[in-house]
Amino acid sequence: MSAVIHPDSGNTGEPDGAGRGEPAGASPAAALTPTSYAVLGLLAIREWTTYELANQTQRSYGYFWARARRRIYDEPRRLAAAGYATVRKETVGRRPRQCWRITPAGRQALGRWLEEPATDVPVLEFEGMLKVFTAENGNKQALLDTLAGIGAAARERRAVLETLCDELARTGGPFPDRIHTNALAMSYMLAVNDATLAWAAESEQTVRQWRSPARPGAAARARAGAFFRRHARSAADGSRAAETAADD
Repeated sequence: MSAVIHPDSGNTGEPDGAGRGEPAGASPAAALTPTSYAVLGLLAIREWTTYELANQTQRSYGYFWARARRRIYDEPRRLAAAGYATVRKETVGRRPRQCWRITPAGRQALGRWLEEPATDVPVLEFEGMLKVFTAENGNKQALLDTLAGIGAAARERRAVLETLCDELARTGGPFPDRIHTNALAMSYMLAVNDATLAWAAESEQTVRQWRSPARPGAAARARAGAFFRRHARSAADGSRAAETAADD
């Protein structure tokens, strides 16, 4: 599924997290971003070679923090330069490699960051939704094909997630002492994926009733208006007020 969930403020670069979890007066080299903490989180588990770290980053964070993989070759060096990680060089055969390990300062920084309450909500980068949002410039079949493709990708993602669940159910995964936090993250990823699948199926049924994306018809526009009225703040407030009155 060509969607990436970024729990950040909505920009497409690294969120403005410089210095988060750091004491006042930290040097610019020590300024950390969410991706920095993602890497520290893996280094806190064990020592990794660069290759191992890249693979584990994809396995651990690829479904909800994809940018970590894009920066994985730069981030360990930044952490080492700031004193949050160390690097050990070794040679296997003729091939040199680097092994990264968290330092006590890195563990302290990670701990401080974890103590900060999360206040963000997920922000999508989702090409399929761009096509849905601009669909009036295309034809009905193109929109139906887009929705079908989103549904198919969600089914494929569900199969991948189920395979991971099978592994964790059988073996506990490579780090069985973390199975409880893995379950929290997996439950969220499954819920998001299943919501996407259900939305795609429902949206296909809706679009099939349109004449075209640009001119769906009066009935379709009326249903759309009713949808917004149902979900408007005033409707929610009225519903809560009715529930309170009923309780009284």
